[in-house]
Amino acid sequence: MRRHFRRAASRAALTLAAAAALTTGFGALPGAVADDAPLTVAITGENRVDLSLQGDNGDRSEPQLTLRLAAPGSDEPGDDGVIPVVHRGDYTIKIDATGLDGVASVKLPCAAKGLTAECTGSEINAGADYNKLGGIRLDLGSQSAAGDFGTIKVTGEGEGVTFTPLTVEVLVGGPEFLGHKLSEPKGFAAGDTYDAPVGFRNVGGLAAEGAVLRFHGSRGVDFPDSAGNCAYKKTADGPLLHRGTDAICTFPGTYAAGTAYGLVDPLRVHTADFALLDIFSYSFSAVSPDKAKALKAADGYVPGTGAPLALEKVQGAASGYTRYTDLDFPTTNTYDLALTGASVRGEAGDTVKADIGFRNDGPGWLSAQRSGGEPIGFTVRIPEGAKVTKAPSRCNATTIDEGVKGYLCWVSTPLLEDAKLTFPFELRIDKVVKNARAAVEIPKWDNPNEPNQANNKAWIVLNSTESGQSAGGGSGAPGSSDGGASASPSGGAGDGASGSSDGSGSSDGASGDAGSDGSGGGLALTGAGGVLLAGGAAVLALGLGAAVVLVVRRRAA
Repeated sequence: MRRHFRRAASRAALTLAAAAALTTGFGALPGAVADDAPLTVAITGENRVDLSLQGDNGDRSEPQLTLRLAAPGSDEPGDDGVIPVVHRGDYTIKIDATGLDGVASVKLPCAAKGLTAECTGSEINAGADYNKLGGIRLDLGSQSAAGDFGTIKVTGEGEGVTFTPLTVEVLVGGPEFLGHKLSEPKGFAAGDTYDAPVGFRNVGGLAAEGAVLRFHGSRGVDFPDSAGNCAYKKTADGPLLHRGTDAICTFPGTYAAGTAYGLVDPLRVHTADFALLDIFSYSFSAVSPDKAKALKAADGYVPGTGAPLALEKVQGAASGYTRYTDLDFPTTNTYDLALTGASVRGEAGDTVKADIGFRNDGPGWLSAQRSGGEPIGFTVRIPEGAKVTKAPSRCNATTIDEGVKGYLCWVSTPLLEDAKLTFPFELRIDKVVKNARAAVEIPKWDNPNEPNQANNKAWIVLNSTESGQSAGGGSGAPGSSDGGASASPSGGAGDGASGSSDGSGSSDGASGDAGSDGSGGGLALTGAGGVLLAGGAAVLALGLGAAVVLVVRRRAA
C-alpha cells in the first residue's frame, strides 16, 4: 500500500501515545473506540460488470473495477499533509472469483493464485478513496456464452476491525444497445429544428425487459415537446459548459436480442439562432421501468405532460448503429471576434490607461463543448516610449517575436454570442514619441466559422498628431477603421478583464479561468474551442516564432 505519512514520525507519535495511555489512562490511539468495539470498514468497488459479446470491454490493460477500503473519517490531509491513520494492525482481504469459472477470464490483484487472491496490510487510513487494494480485469473466456452469470466475493478479517463484504455480479452477453447514427441534414442552419431518428439495436445475447432513453442538448439546443413518459431537467445557470437540457424516458416491454427499434415519431431537436457546434446526444440502456423511476425522480427533473414517446420494431436494420450517438451542429453558423484599441495622450512621466476591447459580434457563440473551455489568445505590443506599469490579470508578459516584448492575453471559452470584455493596461510615458503605435491582434487562422477577420487587429496609439485618429478594428494602419477608444492620463485601473453590464463577462460570457503559464518565450495559443476541432485533431501554426499548438478533439463524456 502507498502511504503519504512519514513512517518514522508516525511510529514515534504512536510510541508516545501508547506511553501516555499507560501512564495517564487516556490519550487513546487513533481509531480506538472507548468501548473497544472493532472499527467497521467497507470493501468498495463496482458491484456489477457486464461483458459484451461484441468484444468491446475496454482496454485490456485497464481493470473494470477497483477495490478500495472505506474507513470512517475524512481522507483530506491534515495540517501536516498526512491523511490520518484510523487502524493499525494486520489484516487480510480475500478475493474469491471461483464463481466465474467457465464464465469469464479473470485477472486479480495482490497475491493471486488462480481464481483467488489475498491482499494484506497493517494500516488503514481515513476516508473512502485512499486505501486502494487493486483492480480486477474481466474478459471473455474460451467458454463464455450469452447468459453466463457468476459472482466475485470479497471479504476481510483482522484484529480490531470488521470488514463489510462486497459481492460483484458478472453477466456475459446480456442486453446491449447500440444507438442509431445521427447526421446533420444538408442545408441545416441555426434556428432550424432537426427530426432526430432516435433508436437502438439490441446486439446482446439476451432480451431486455424494459428500456431507458437518456438525451442531452447543450445550451444552444432545446426540445420543444414534453413527453409524458419522460422527465426533463434544464440547467440555465452555472458554468456555460454545463448549461443545457437533459431528459430521461422509460419504455416498458420486451426488446429482443438482434432486433432494432426506433421512435414512432422522430425526436424534435430545436437549435437557437446563436447555436454553433452545439451537442445533441442520446443513449438507450437496458434498465427496467421500475428501476428507472428513481432516475426520473432525481433532483431537478420535471415530468413531461404531453403524449408519451413510443418505440416500434425497425425491419431489416442490421447496420447504421454505433456506441456513441451524438451530433455537433449546426456547423455552418458564424461568429465575429473583434478587437478595439486605444488612442491616448500624455506628457513624459504621465501614467495613462489604455482600455483594450474584445467582443463577439455573433451571431453564433463559441460553445467549446469538445475542447472543454480552452481559451483564445491575443497579443498586445507596447508603443515606443512607454512601459506597462499594470497589466490585466489575464495578461502575461512574453516575447511575441524575436526581440519584441509584449503581452499575451487570454479570453475564456465558452464565449457568449454578445460577449464584451475590457482589458485595461496602465502605461507610463517615459519618452514622448509622436504617433507611437503598437498592434493588438488575434493571430490569423483558417476558420470557416469566422469569415470576417479584418477586425481581429487594432492599435494602441500614443500622442497622435492626427485629429480624430482611430485605434480600433481593422487590419490597416491607425485611422483605417472606426471603433477606437481614447484615453487621458489616469491614476489607476482595474487589473482584470471586465465584462459588460449584460453579464457576458467571465462569469457568463467567458466562463472559467483563462490563463497562461507566464513563462515568456514563444506563444502557445489555442483556438476558439471546438471550432478548431471539426476534423478531429488540428494543428494551428500561428506564425509567432516557433509557436505551434496541437489540439486534440475529445469525445464528450
